[in-house]
Amino acid sequence: MEGKNQSSLKEQQERRKRINRIKRGLISFIGIWMLLCMFLCVVLLFKVNSLEKQISQLVSDATVSKSAAETMSENTSDKSGVFSYDSTESIGGEKATEQVIANVSNAVESDSENFAEENDQLKVYLTFDDGPSDNTAAILDTLAKYNVKATFFVVGKTDDQSKEMYQRIVNEGHTLGMHSYSHKYSVVYDSLDAFETDFNQLQSYLYDITGQECRLYRFPGGSSNQVSNTDMSEFIRFLNEEGVTYFDWNVSSGDATSQAYTADELLNNVLTDVPKYKTSVVLMHDSNTKSTTVEALGPMIEALQGMGAQILPIDENTTLVQHIKADSVE
Repeated sequence: MEGKNQSSLKEQQERRKRINRIKRGLISFIGIWMLLCMFLCVVLLFKVNSLEKQISQLVSDATVSKSAAETMSENTSDKSGVFSYDSTESIGGEKATEQVIANVSNAVESDSENFAEENDQLKVYLTFDDGPSDNTAAILDTLAKYNVKATFFVVGKTDDQSKEMYQRIVNEGHTLGMHSYSHKYSVVYDSLDAFETDFNQLQSYLYDITGQECRLYRFPGGSSNQVSNTDMSEFIRFLNEEGVTYFDWNVSSGDATSQAYTADELLNNVLTDVPKYKTSVVLMHDSNTKSTTVEALGPMIEALQGMGAQILPIDENTTLVQHIKADSVE
């Protein structure tokens, strides 16, 4: 009997040992599995972090490349002038995103006599394209605050606020210019007839509202744009025959590019290039999305006045700034 009890006790001990071994095995397995999972998580986190850095670098490189491309289109060498592309929305919701490429040889020719030398009196013409907009009143208020006159190249808008802004531009002594009625590139530049129709529509419309016949024009995208379906010389010839003067620009604030410049950056863009020229025609935009342009305007005027520059509205005495010179078209 005692032998049986000892045998039973031994079996129980063996069974407990087996159970303990199984428990230890399970605990070890779970522990190893947890350590392995933690290791894998660490590896994955490291790889994710590495991928994030690579993606960030790629984005950064793409941004730099994009910025460089925009800078090349906005700011060529001193001898080629400063040009940009117009990415503003046209009336009717059509968005013009085509890049305007400057005709470098013509730019060199047109600006060669305009390079500033020491002690030259700098003349600066602030110009605003695409208005009127919700920001026009604020722009006019800022100009009035500093007793500065500017030039507004406007498009055709029929709402009461826009009509009020057309009249206010004229009443406050600014120059009112035309920038096409529709600002739809595909319409304006479809043919000479289309251009003439658009031109006459805007000129007549502005005369009906302000009593002033506009004799000043800025081509959407500039005279050197490469999005026109028709040779730009045809449109230039038409304006010449009408006795209408067109102006491009040789300084760009950068507010037309896809890059979202801050007010300080817009200011720096202008102040960097104005000292290069005796006559600077500065490209800016008057549209609902250009709040930074409004923000930059006051400091820009103060800085320009601080460097002794004259800020003037374009008139018949203004030195022509044209990417393609009007007198080169017969």
